Amino acid sequence: MKKVFLVIGLIVGATFSLHAQSSSSTARGLRVSGGNGLGGEISYQRALGSNNRLEIDLGLKNNKNYDGFKATAIYQWVWNIDAGFNWYAGVGGGLGNYSSKSDNGNFSETFVFAAGDVGIEYNFPTAPILFSLDLRPEFGFGNNFNDYGSDIALSVRYQF
Repeated sequence: MKKVFLVIGLIVGATFSLHAQSSSSTARGLRVSGGNGLGGEISYQRALGSNNRLEIDLGLKNNKNYDGFKATAIYQWVWNIDAGFNWYAGVGGGLGNYSSKSDNGNFSETFVFAAGDVGIEYNFPTAPILFSLDLRPEFGFGNNFNDYGSDIALSVRYQF
């Protein structure tokens, strides 16, 4: 499990460093969710055109009962509502792993999922800060994760 976290961390770090100096149309920050999510996720957005972008999120969780990770990539379309306000929708998917540690035995599973995304965001005109609120429905495919789940998240990102 530690090797998986190391590889994912290296890939995400390389992605950030490759794009950090070349473009001002990127944003990174945190996506904090409840519901079916892992809680906090590191979030990265990269503009692909004037009204679309790619969002990549990585969530990690580790406590005494279980640990896991979930990596998500979503292609989003963005529409302007009014000065600074946008709404967006997107589709994508991801990969995750969940390992439980209990008195009844250990359990581990890697799963894939399809995801959608719809939300609203505010881009501050005087600061490079982006706030967003979104709903992300997910359909999991695995031995024990063949289900539907959704989470609502608040994100704060720094644009550069």
